[in-house]
Amino acid sequence: MSLYELVATTLDELTIPFEIVEHPPALTTEEADGYIEGIEGVRTKSMFLTNKKKTTYYLVIMDDQKRLDMEVLKEITEEKRIKMASTDSLMEKMKLPTGVVSIFGLLNNEEKDIKVYIDKEITEEKRMSFHPNVNTKTIFLNTEDVFKFLDSFGYDYSIVEL
Repeated sequence: MSLYELVATTLDELTIPFEIVEHPPALTTEEADGYIEGIEGVRTKSMFLTNKKKTTYYLVIMDDQKRLDMEVLKEITEEKRIKMASTDSLMEKMKLPTGVVSIFGLLNNEEKDIKVYIDKEITEEKRMSFHPNVNTKTIFLNTEDVFKFLDSFGYDYSIVEL
C-alpha cells in the first residue's frame, strides 16, 4: 500500500470525509498554495523538530504564512534548544522524505513518541489542508476531523499560541 493509500484508507475507516487535489510535485508550501488557490481551508505547514540531544521529537502545525518563533516554542516545550530534525530522523520516525511532513506521517510512527503542537489560530478555521504523505496531492478535511484522526490513534496533542 502506498503512503497516500494508507492515508485515504485510514480516513475512510474512520469515516472522515476529505477532498483531494492532485497536482505536480510541490516541495514548498508556496508551490502547493499555487495549485490549491481558491479552495476553502487554511494552508498548513508542518515542521518536524527535535531537541539538541535528539531524545524528543515534535510535530508543529501552523498556518503556512506564519513564521515559527523558536523562542516561544522552546518555552512551551521547556527545551533549551530546538532545531529542525534531520532527514534521517524524519525517515526513521515517520517514514517520510523531506517536503511531505504532516499529521499523516504519524501513521508511520510506531513508537507514538512524537509530541504534537497545533497553533491555536488555525483551530478556529473550518478546514485544514495537508500533504497526504506525498507532495503530488493536497488533502482538505474539517478541523474537527483533524482532532478525530489524532484521537483515534491515541496521540496527545497540545493547542498552543505560537
